[in-house]
Amino acid sequence: MGTSDEEIDRLLGKLTPRARALLLTGATTWRTKAEPAVSLRELVMSDGPAGVRGEAWDERITSVLLPSASALAATWDEALVERLGGLLAAEARRKGVDVLLAPTLNLHRSPLGGRHFECLSEDPELTGRIGAALIRGVQAHGVAATAKHYVANDSETDRLTVDVRVGERALREVYLAPFEAAVAAGVRLVMAGYNAVNGTTMTASALLTDPLKSEWGFDGVVVSDWGAVRGTVDTARAGLDLAMPGPEGPWGEALARAVADGDVPGATVDDKARRLLRLAARLDALDGPDSHRLPPTGESRGGERPAAVRASSAARDTCLLVSVDDPHGAEHLSDSAPSSSRGSSRPVPTGESRGGQRSAVPASSAARGTPRRPVPTDNARGTERPSTPAPSPTRDDRARARVRTLVRRAVAAGAVLLANRDVLPLDPERLATVAVIGAHAARTRTQGGGSAGVFPGEEVSVLDGIRAELRDRAARVVHVPGPRPDGPAPPLAPDDCTDPRSGLPGVLLRMLDTEGRELYAERRLGGRLLEPRLVPGAHTVEIGARLRPRTAGRWTLGVAGFGRMSLTLDGRTLLAGDFPPRTDDPAVVHVNPPAHYATADLAVGRDALLVARRELAPGTGRVTVLVAAPPAPDVAAALSEAARAAAGADAAIVVVGTTEHGESEGHDRTDLALGATQDALVRAVTAVNPRTVAVVNSGGPVELPWRERVGAVLLAWFPGQEGGAGLADVIFGRAEPGGRLPTTWPAALADAPVTRTRPDGAGRLDYDEGLHVGHRGWLRHHRTPAYWFGHGLGYTTWSYDELTVPTAARAGDDLTVRVRVRNTGVREGREVVQVYLARPASALDRPVRWLAGYAAVRARPGETATATVRVPARALRHWSVVEHAWRTETGTWRVLAGRSAGDVPLAAGLEVVPAPGE
Repeated sequence: MGTSDEEIDRLLGKLTPRARALLLTGATTWRTKAEPAVSLRELVMSDGPAGVRGEAWDERITSVLLPSASALAATWDEALVERLGGLLAAEARRKGVDVLLAPTLNLHRSPLGGRHFECLSEDPELTGRIGAALIRGVQAHGVAATAKHYVANDSETDRLTVDVRVGERALREVYLAPFEAAVAAGVRLVMAGYNAVNGTTMTASALLTDPLKSEWGFDGVVVSDWGAVRGTVDTARAGLDLAMPGPEGPWGEALARAVADGDVPGATVDDKARRLLRLAARLDALDGPDSHRLPPTGESRGGERPAAVRASSAARDTCLLVSVDDPHGAEHLSDSAPSSSRGSSRPVPTGESRGGQRSAVPASSAARGTPRRPVPTDNARGTERPSTPAPSPTRDDRARARVRTLVRRAVAAGAVLLANRDVLPLDPERLATVAVIGAHAARTRTQGGGSAGVFPGEEVSVLDGIRAELRDRAARVVHVPGPRPDGPAPPLAPDDCTDPRSGLPGVLLRMLDTEGRELYAERRLGGRLLEPRLVPGAHTVEIGARLRPRTAGRWTLGVAGFGRMSLTLDGRTLLAGDFPPRTDDPAVVHVNPPAHYATADLAVGRDALLVARRELAPGTGRVTVLVAAPPAPDVAAALSEAARAAAGADAAIVVVGTTEHGESEGHDRTDLALGATQDALVRAVTAVNPRTVAVVNSGGPVELPWRERVGAVLLAWFPGQEGGAGLADVIFGRAEPGGRLPTTWPAALADAPVTRTRPDGAGRLDYDEGLHVGHRGWLRHHRTPAYWFGHGLGYTTWSYDELTVPTAARAGDDLTVRVRVRNTGVREGREVVQVYLARPASALDRPVRWLAGYAAVRARPGETATATVRVPARALRHWSVVEHAWRTETGTWRVLAGRSAGDVPLAAGLEVVPAPGE
């Protein structure tokens, strides 16, 4: 099917005005409407950007989990991000998804932003370039990407109603700039956010037309964030094209009536429908119901995946994932680098038996790299039995292994070495004992909280990765969890409980009618159930689990959700009440509802039956979460145990980080502290072992008050499913830490120039800082952060030797800057050379300096390399609020080059002259 305007208009002519209007509301939560009159099938959408969940919130339907978006931006590597975009496209096609709701192009305006992990950077240039790379990678494989959330949706507090007040110049130069780059990259969809900008909600904003569609020439679809459309006529008259979700909503029949009554021009609706048809044509969705679409990875009525999906998924995995493989994907590893199968992982149960119970076997143990098994022996004599030869890896296994290698490479490429006092890399041959300390070491947080979450098939923790790396060495790995990190009780995990009906790990989900009769039941893998299956007559969700306490004492037990809920233990009511939602934020209602707690004494060796119930009611969602936490260990004793382990080790690796309740969609943070117990843990370890590596497991900035005492500080971000394997590569020197900070890291929250994320009493949030976001604000206020934007160490050192800049450049033209650097260290490395601009004598308010471009080079010890950095004309232009147009100041400029926004040793002058005819 072609995408010519003539062909689209021909199809549009087959539809009545009413049919055109009805086409513009979703058919379901994740699907658009089909229209047989033009052979249009449904388009399927899915959240992103760390993975592709598909349509179902079901932990048994797994996805590849990439590092967080902040980690991808930290790579400063567009080629790698483009390949990862291709991997996301392959995942989308495997799950029958046409549209990926990613990337998120909002900025790290304040370090308190709760969704930093899902956003790329504080800087519009870096965000635009990395976002464009992801878009190119996704769309090169027949899946549409979505630039979100247009625009100035940079914090979570009151995000549904906040009115962001931002000046015209800052809006153009800072907040709209990444979206302009996305349009230039050919993005197929743009998502309008919940927030308002300068008094108008974004789904009704004139910004959807100008500059998006008129000035930039965007010819794709503007889709609403889910539930962001609140009116009919105002939003329909604006540039919004598609209201999601459906089928209910403010458009639908109301929009059809508004067109018939003349309240909304028919031509306006025609343009929206034309855009949707154009998108469908680009996605091969105009040739019939399913002829060009892979079956979705969903569940049939009986709870199993459809047979066609089960039969074809392996073949699709192979052909699609091989197509995005990078033949040089392991080039960062030494010749002795392990394959991706080397790191062991925590298996997430997948697969399903005929009886409906799911096994605990990962999708591909060959690709996953299982822990070693003991050699089979004869029971009577203890002699070895001949082992059965392992089957040869299949093409499917090899494809999955290549995917894991690519994701593992991304972990190392985004890991930022913030500080190193000759501790890293560790030499495995010189280690007898390694102490791995901290709860996050064993349960590394691999992704942020909120609607973008996925269920990975396997996860490699930091502890897993270190154990796998040292498995064939003489070194002994000792793990001590230390004090429990601050935070609420977690959902029940399958290793903590069993299904009371089958006795297998997990919980029992039941749907009950108004009389309490069972309508449906199944075993699920954990206590967090976001979308319990609805059946006719369902009135109550029940989750039951038989707890197997391994610690005696007073446990914290709870249930999360909304509406009338109860929690019982062995038939005794612990809590009961009506808990109505206090917000209509979908991230809270449908993903992260608050929990309500009770306590009870439990004994080791005596199981206890825990049952949570919640009634279903309109507006309260379905999510039900059963939580449990053992008594917290004594903090002093836990710290002493950690210190003893560290003191007896040749090196200590302490892992600290945030929790889902600290960094998540739906709320901003109130501070940057890791908590007193985690800070005390790092101090206790560093006090007894100078060879301590602190691994920071967070999606955004946190305070590190001990950073000057520790031997090395390694920022892991939320590293995705291969996090522990990739971090082990870095820790033991198989890979260089490739990351550079995409956001400035404050030493203390009070130092940060922009901290306000809460609207005032009128619901307004003023962006008073104007252009001075991120490192620009730090420079303006003459403040020094803990670590500057762009900072990151490798395993070698560099000297910046020469900066070559044209003597003059014409306004409106790109320019090329060359920076010669030399590797002054002892091993090959990669350096990200950054170029900044300054205009000291400007008549305008300008930042002290701002990022204009960057390029990476590699060199062996003693070699020089020249980074060729293209500085686009847009880096020199400014938005004239008088003329409402782009202009470039002529005169003397400064070009600076260096390793970060705070380390620019080279500088040169540049004369910008008028363009011909000016």
